[in-house]
Amino acid sequence: MPIEPQPVPLTRTPDGVIRISGTRVHLETVVRAFQDGASPEEIAQDYPLTLASVYAVIAYYLWHRESVDAYMVQRRTAYEAVRATYEAHTNLVGIRERLSARIAAQEDAA
Repeated sequence: MPIEPQPVPLTRTPDGVIRISGTRVHLETVVRAFQDGASPEEIAQDYPLTLASVYAVIAYYLWHRESVDAYMVQRRTAYEAVRATYEAHTNLVGIRERLSARIAAQEDAA
């Protein structure tokens, strides 16, 4: 029986996001689920992933923990920056009331 290395099923998108190849599932989604105690089988059931790809991604994480953790910190920092920019330019105070009033007005007009 020949032993053949298998590529890790990870793909980096042009914007720098690492996804499980052939899916829209992010690397950090699988890693966080694993860190939170989910088994590979549970992760494969919760996301459109094969069990083999989940195990491969977890193995990659365990072999490259420092670089994956650094990537996840970088992604979190970028997310927080985008969120802060959005919140700075969006008035969220009273949004529920404004949306409810808009829906009521549309219903009354109909």
